[in-house]
Amino acid sequence: MINRKVLVSALSASVALMACSGTKHVQLPEMVISANSNNTLEKTDSLHRNRNYFATYTTINDLINTKLDLKFKWDSAFVYGKAELKLKPYFYPTDSLKLSAKGFKLNEVALLTGASKQPLKYDYDGESIRIKLDRTYKRNEEYTVFLDYVAMPNKRIIKGSKAITEDKGLYFINNDGKDPKKPKQIWSQGETEANSCWFPTIDGPQEKHTQEIALTVDKKYVTLSNGIMTGSKQNSDGTRTDSWKQDKMHSTYLTMIAVGDFAVVKDKWRNVEVNYYVEPEYEKYARLIFGNTPEMLEFYSTKMGVDYPWDKYSQIVVRDFVSGAMENTTATVHFDKLQMTDREHLDEPHEDIICHELFHHWFGDLVTCESWPNLPLNESFATYGEYLWFEHKYGRAEADIKSQMDMMAYLSSKDDASKNLIRFNIDDREKMFDLVSYQKGGRILHMLRKYVGDEAFFTALKNYLTEHKYSTAEVHDLRIAFEKTTGEDLNWFFNQWFLASGHPEVSVASGYNDAEKQVEINVAQLQNFEKSPLYKLPIDVDFYFEDKVERKRIIINQASQKFTFKFDKKPDVVNFDAEKMLLGMKRETKNNQDWVNQFNKASLFMDKIDALSYLEYNSTSPETQEVFKKALTDKAWGVRIFALQALASLPVTSLETFYPLVLNAAKNDEKSYVRATALGVLNQLYKTKNNKVIYHEMLKDKSPLVEETAKNLLEK
Repeated sequence: MINRKVLVSALSASVALMACSGTKHVQLPEMVISANSNNTLEKTDSLHRNRNYFATYTTINDLINTKLDLKFKWDSAFVYGKAELKLKPYFYPTDSLKLSAKGFKLNEVALLTGASKQPLKYDYDGESIRIKLDRTYKRNEEYTVFLDYVAMPNKRIIKGSKAITEDKGLYFINNDGKDPKKPKQIWSQGETEANSCWFPTIDGPQEKHTQEIALTVDKKYVTLSNGIMTGSKQNSDGTRTDSWKQDKMHSTYLTMIAVGDFAVVKDKWRNVEVNYYVEPEYEKYARLIFGNTPEMLEFYSTKMGVDYPWDKYSQIVVRDFVSGAMENTTATVHFDKLQMTDREHLDEPHEDIICHELFHHWFGDLVTCESWPNLPLNESFATYGEYLWFEHKYGRAEADIKSQMDMMAYLSSKDDASKNLIRFNIDDREKMFDLVSYQKGGRILHMLRKYVGDEAFFTALKNYLTEHKYSTAEVHDLRIAFEKTTGEDLNWFFNQWFLASGHPEVSVASGYNDAEKQVEINVAQLQNFEKSPLYKLPIDVDFYFEDKVERKRIIINQASQKFTFKFDKKPDVVNFDAEKMLLGMKRETKNNQDWVNQFNKASLFMDKIDALSYLEYNSTSPETQEVFKKALTDKAWGVRIFALQALASLPVTSLETFYPLVLNAAKNDEKSYVRATALGVLNQLYKTKNNKVIYHEMLKDKSPLVEETAKNLLEK
């Protein structure tokens, strides 16, 4: 699951300011991507947090298979359903069954034995059905319950959260046909516990089942569900019944259906069917939007050492979706912004959403969190799956840009500093869908990778996936997988990062002692230790010399520490946190030349951003201005956009020499974000220039963002 409203990157949000949607004003976006800060985050006292324990749901009856026969009434948005649920006691004998069924009209509840039905007594309160079975069943005895019902999701009182805005479970879009611009569609959204609004089931991530679903629809419509289509039958009344079967166990909230007028663009990965469902007018763009999916499937399968474990992979774009996307097993649902033209694709291809939902098919679908407090086992991994794909496809810098934006989104949220990653004290499962479960958790996994090393990291993940496939896991299962792989007790890492709140706030000062011939690094942890732990931080430090780079690992585990390293001469650069993986606030003290050297010699995206963020404060220096000029043509677009924004710190007398570079960026930079930002810089810093010529020229830009920015500037 990804929520585009809450989880949009800070960069996309800032760049959107340039387009000035709904206004005639152009504002230069702020790309705040450096974690260097003089300020500390306020934290909520952990003593005031909810103390309730959100336990894993107790399993009394185990759902084995769900068989549904569904018909739909468009005008009333009713679902006419027949359900056959095969179950057995989980361990202890039982003579009763409780099912979630929200807002149903029940016509029949019976025990199904072959072709015969035996009515069963039940109580129904509008939310749950409590069924009295015909006898007591033992754990090796299966039984099947039949229900004839009408589900009325539109009559539900709508609830939801920031991440998932409604919980009706099933949605009839434009069902009355009154909006000629909107297609008629039906689609489901089950997470967290909304699928029980359209079929009777056992709610919760811990409950896994196989399923068979028959959908009877008007023959003009296309259907989609989990698994593979096993049959399609034309009916005499102008309808068609499509039968879908998912024969591998998955959680009940991952069950999905969709009905509508969709074009189906077929693709393939190995021998697995890969399909893209879009509205007919977007059929010609489907491969542009989703075409990297087969490569993603190959990459993740190889990287995890576990092949994509399902029978097909479909992606469908629907109208008015209540979140950003949802990773229903084999059938991901996307919001309608994934339907775009080739021009719109230039600005925001939403590839992070596409790979996020696909990676869930390992972390979330194959292995599912056993309780909602363990949701990061789904969402932190899917977020980190974005990093892995971008690193593979576009290089380390592109992945690091995204990772840094994710971290800054978390750090900018004061309330989130008070939340554990794994929150057993949560009072509402919907509150788990936030910047902590996604962005913070993804960065924590990155730190774990950098600590244990790539080989151990991916070996541990393979072991975790293999051990718990088609089942559930909790955070301690993940820790044990890493401990068995590495041979190291990792409670310290999991306790401080997964089971505690906050983050470190670190001050670093480095210098060279000529008399002692040694580099001295002084580190202090400045966070409030009553609200955050004193962290153990394994940190790599790189020492750059003219012809070599030496890496040393230090272990920060005290409030204040000094580290010394013998070198015959002063290094050109002392690069603290050489992998730029630390989650937290960091302030470094170095002189101007040290920062210039870091920009020129260190290779990572954040090496350059950290240098630029400090050099802004000494922008009169000729050396600094030379760095800014280099940054404007750096290979990483994030560096270029940051450098453009940093020009505001330059003295007015120096701005003229940068004008040709800004003009070139506005016209020729390969990244539309950078071109749009450059236009904003021209408007802000070069008002005396005749910029209207370039604004008119950029009205013809292929990027809608750049075109809109130019248009707004001309209308000022």
